Amino acid sequence: MEFRTMRAFVEVVRQGGFSQAAKAVNATQSTVSKAVKQLEEEIGVPLLDRIGHRSTLTSAGEIVYRRAVRMLAQREELFVELDDLRGLRRGTLRLGLPPIGSNLLFAPLFAKFRQRHPHVDIRLTEHGSDQLEEILRAGEIDLAGSLLPVARDFAWQAVRREPLVALLPHRHPLAEREQITLIDLKTVPFLLFEKGFALNRIILAACARHGFEPQIAARSSQIEFIVGLAATGLGVAFFPRLIAEQRHHPGVRYVLLAEPETDWSMAMLWRRDSYLSYAAKAWLTIVRESYSGK
Repeated sequence: MEFRTMRAFVEVVRQGGFSQAAKAVNATQSTVSKAVKQLEEEIGVPLLDRIGHRSTLTSAGEIVYRRAVRMLAQREELFVELDDLRGLRRGTLRLGLPPIGSNLLFAPLFAKFRQRHPHVDIRLTEHGSDQLEEILRAGEIDLAGSLLPVARDFAWQAVRREPLVALLPHRHPLAEREQITLIDLKTVPFLLFEKGFALNRIILAACARHGFEPQIAARSSQIEFIVGLAATGLGVAFFPRLIAEQRHHPGVRYVLLAEPETDWSMAMLWRRDSYLSYAAKAWLTIVRESYSGK
């Protein structure tokens, strides 16, 4: 069983199709298709149910996918650990960061890291936290920024904790309150981030605890656009207070969300059973020094 074929198969599952997987592995679609077919022939059972342009995992495919992700991650760890054993202190930090809040939280840490470790190369991957967690599981990055709580297969170190605020247009009757609850907003359409952003998970889980599913008016990955939509009265958006304070808009008022278990708790994650490289440990040291406990 070759790592090349496993990588192709994993990307087809993760990216949701052969064409997207081909872009991820920098190959042609036919090359990816042949690699998956080779893996199926080697194992002796189909791994994917191909229905039109969609592919879903078979029962055997689910088993192979879980194992392949683990094997690919262990392969990456092997090379990192050998480099550290040889005393290579240049190395690479493979870091995954979400778009929300990274400029405020992590830009200063980048500067400190570069000052202390000028010969370490930083390879940055940017996605929503949920997608970063999958990439982390696959061993393609060493550390990922995500929101607590997280799955038990991850270890984590706190970065920052902030309450959420609701973004409402000034003319909205609820905008004059000092605090607000999700029950108060039950009939108001929600403006959420694109799928894959962990903040959505926190908001929707809190709504479920109250026994309702909100109407989604729009989704976007752009903070400024969501603020603009809230200003028009299209719906209510939710940001960490730290982020909202940096996005002043004359047509929007920020109201504290008084809901338990909805704090924006950013943390750096790594696989609990993984080997942490010299570069990854150095980054975590800087994160720990900078954490204020807020």
